[in-house]
Amino acid sequence: MVERVIATKEALKLIDLIKSRHGAIMFYQSGGCCEGSVPMCYVEGDFKLGDNDIYLGTIGDVPFYIHRAQYEYFKHTQLIIDAMVGRGASFSLDSVEEMHFITKSKVFTADEYDEVNKLF
Repeated sequence: MVERVIATKEALKLIDLIKSRHGAIMFYQSGGCCEGSVPMCYVEGDFKLGDNDIYLGTIGDVPFYIHRAQYEYFKHTQLIIDAMVGRGASFSLDSVEEMHFITKSKVFTADEYDEVNKLF
């Protein structure tokens, strides 16, 4: 099964670290307002989801969401959440860590795109 969002080993390690410090968390793909287009990590419930937010999937047992308008830009791609050295976005839980989350993407093949669209 093709997934819309996946995480690298480095990102999964950072997710585990943040969960160990904060408990249940969630991700929201930022649309570029204040922090650029980065995956934002929040304590579950601290970020209020709206009617235009879409659940993309789960990474490291953590739900991942995106706004419908931002999804339109990414709908032809698989989001790959990675982690790299440096501080994260100031509103995100990774902002105080030595690593931060970044979003990479891979364009779906025609077959993959057909498969993921069956889910939406």
